Amino acid sequence: MDSGLMAFSVVAAGMIVMPGADFAVVVRGALRSRTDGVATGLGIAAGLLVHTTLAVAGLAAVLVAQPWLFRALQVCGGCYLVLLGARSLRAAAGPAALPAPAAPGAAEDATGGRPGLRALRQGFLTNALNPKAPVLFLSLLPQFVPPGHAALPRTLLLGAIVVGMGLFWFPAVAVGADLLGPLLRRPAALRGIEGVCGAMLLCLGGVLLAEPLLR
Repeated sequence: MDSGLMAFSVVAAGMIVMPGADFAVVVRGALRSRTDGVATGLGIAAGLLVHTTLAVAGLAAVLVAQPWLFRALQVCGGCYLVLLGARSLRAAAGPAALPAPAAPGAAEDATGGRPGLRALRQGFLTNALNPKAPVLFLSLLPQFVPPGHAALPRTLLLGAIVVGMGLFWFPAVAVGADLLGPLLRRPAALRGIEGVCGAMLLCLGGVLLAEPLLR
């Protein structure tokens, strides 16, 4: 793996593990049952696949037609990571509480569907309908396409890394929450997760913002 892919993997891991709506719905599903938690995690990974596919299709054309957008998108991505990191640190400094977003489809109770399928749909819609995700992917992916590389194959690979991480992380969270649910409800644990992820994203965003100035 080249250094660009390693750097992207670090950034992608920060995006995936940061507590938020996806994390919350997986934990909620896992506290109902391990099957529901894993199904929710798989649904979230499917939502990531939608975002990355759309980003790849758009970025390939944009980078070929308008190379100057590369630096503009890099700055945008850095600013967004800094914003996410600052919000996480602010949450870590305040009262800790597991977020409880109202995911689309969560109120269905008489559709006749199997619980695992409902959890899968809930995870997918929670992620796929998140308006922040496409902005983040469109801002982030161009930063890791080296000069001289074909945009389409590279962004496909980057998208596959994100989806692969989602396929691993969210089901793993579901299994962990099923086993350690009482521990995850403790305010100190939630503040710790927010603080670590916030500091990591803030540092990564600062590096991405500084990089164009050093060229």
